[in-house]
Amino acid sequence: MDIVKSLGHPEEIFNLFKFKMGGCRTVMPKLDYESMSESLRTCYLYLNQTSRSFAAVIQALDGELRHAVCIFYLVLRALDTVEDDMTIPLEKKVPMLNDFHTYLYQANWCFTESHEKDRRVLEDFPTISLEFRNLGQAYQDVISDICHRMGVGMAEFLEKKVGSMKEWDQYCHYVAGLVGIGLSQLFSASQLEDPEVGKDTELANSMGLFLQKTNIIRDYLEDIQVARAFWPQEAWRQFACRLEDLAEPDQLTSALSCLNLLVTDALRHVPDVITYLARLRNQSVFNFCAIPQVMAIATLSACYNNPQVFQGVVKIRKGQAVTLMMQATNMGAVQSIMAQYSQEMLQRVSLTDPSRDKTLFILGVIQERTLSQATLASRTAHLSPMYLSAAMILAALSWQYLSTTHTAHTHTGHCD
Repeated sequence: MDIVKSLGHPEEIFNLFKFKMGGCRTVMPKLDYESMSESLRTCYLYLNQTSRSFAAVIQALDGELRHAVCIFYLVLRALDTVEDDMTIPLEKKVPMLNDFHTYLYQANWCFTESHEKDRRVLEDFPTISLEFRNLGQAYQDVISDICHRMGVGMAEFLEKKVGSMKEWDQYCHYVAGLVGIGLSQLFSASQLEDPEVGKDTELANSMGLFLQKTNIIRDYLEDIQVARAFWPQEAWRQFACRLEDLAEPDQLTSALSCLNLLVTDALRHVPDVITYLARLRNQSVFNFCAIPQVMAIATLSACYNNPQVFQGVVKIRKGQAVTLMMQATNMGAVQSIMAQYSQEMLQRVSLTDPSRDKTLFILGVIQERTLSQATLASRTAHLSPMYLSAAMILAALSWQYLSTTHTAHTHTGHCD
């Protein structure tokens, strides 16, 4: 039960209660689906079915940008579904990935042979491509270009493993950095953000790399269980003969050393993330960009030096996630969050860890970039301990009632 997991964190219980009572609408306002065409409503249905967490922040974007990002997400979800489907032979998959961007202009193209859970976006691709062609030309150009570049990159890595740290950066660029670049160009095309946001591809790339590396680090066990390997050989070969050996109990010291090395590498993108977010001016775009980034640093902190990465699933608490979502709506709060989690990692750096010096250095840089303009106390100064305790009691008494009366809806616009 979510509230039990947050015992000892009264602010999380308060925010869970607030979120359950409709606080989610402050960052994710309800959309008017009745005014949409049937095909566009179907696209939002697919968006909610394939990624409810990402769907929430997309649907909070302003104006026509919302539709452009929705279609961008679905196009890349379809492309990613092709890449992930291990039942598609390489001789068929490689040309599909290379040519996928051309299917956007083929009204009847679809693929009905996938066995992946998100195969519906391929089976009904004509609906998605129709809405793509209904977008403004500037949006179409960005989506088509990123889809092309990403498909080529995915095809390249189908036939080779992620070897060096440089190749890890390259792989993450193809599957996530390009997403950051494409989104930034969409922001600028919408005129909700300045042109420089779309032009600075280095910062946009870092936004994507930080998220992707965090996911790869967290998903170690899940990936090796299905024979997928995304941890770079240059890193794990320093500590093991085979990547899967890191999951062995007697290899824990080596496993943690490898884990901490990769976490440290991911953290080097945080200064770019801070610079990028500081440039944003539109509130909905800021929320859209900031929320995943604070979730990522919280997840990375949970993974750092944590044996559970090799034994199961490491997730942040729902109360923690809701609190981050509701707080990360301005630059000062984001800096405070970044400072908090970097401080948590700083306190857990081992004296014997091989990456210790590099970890301390990058955490120091992050602390300097965040604590210079924000303080940890500012996050909770408005809530006294007595008030938080009272809120915790109220939430605990109300939670069971709310849980039984709030049916979990799966229709579009649901904010859980």
